[in-house]
Amino acid sequence: MTKFSANLGFLWADRPLPDAIRAAKAAGFDAVECHWPYETPPSEVKAALDETGLPMLGLNTWRGDVAAGDNGLSAIPGREEEALAAISEAIDYAETIGALAVHVMAGKAEGHEAHDLFVRNLKTATSLSESKGITILIEPLNRFDAPGYFLKDTHQARSIIEEVAVPNLKLMFDCYHVGRTEGDVIARLKDLQPIVGHIQFAAVPNRGAPDHGEIDYRTVLPAIEALGWDSPLGAEYKPQGDTEASLGWISALR
Repeated sequence: MTKFSANLGFLWADRPLPDAIRAAKAAGFDAVECHWPYETPPSEVKAALDETGLPMLGLNTWRGDVAAGDNGLSAIPGREEEALAAISEAIDYAETIGALAVHVMAGKAEGHEAHDLFVRNLKTATSLSESKGITILIEPLNRFDAPGYFLKDTHQARSIIEEVAVPNLKLMFDCYHVGRTEGDVIARLKDLQPIVGHIQFAAVPNRGAPDHGEIDYRTVLPAIEALGWDSPLGAEYKPQGDTEASLGWISALR
């Protein structure tokens, strides 16, 4: 049976994170994940995870100054100190709450200097996290939602993962982003499976609940299961209104 993780960056985003964790448990999710939990004391998040028994699959590094257009820091020349601080903060938070992974956000950049800096920062992140049992993830973002983002597609991501060449650096494979930019989601996943650390999904192209749109998840999810994938899949979609009202897909797809 397919297992699902609630991405609390979008689901129950109107609630404090501990309450969102409890809501995910009540709705029947098997795990949770989040975006930027740093305003919530980690002790409160840990208490909610312990209470519900849900694993926290992952969280993101701090984006930077969002109002100024930041969307991550780790590939931006001149922001090295901030990037390393964000990586350290994320790994410490993840360790405290027992999260399994940290998504290191690259930011808006391009060129060889940005590439080399991102590789160096990923080597630092994987070194810091290795002894803590935390996986480092990188995720390409589509050009429509994240114009100018350094990591543009899975081909670039695989090249970087192969260059860093450590076992705790993996790809965050988001069916939504891949579907918007690269086409056949299952073909790409089959090709990339050895380096995939987490899978997320949402409707294409509007990033709504996975019960409509260009990707038929009634076909995609069984294909993922057939690959031997048994970890919870991350529901990272934007509900149109109340989260509970958007959850009919769970029983239909499970």
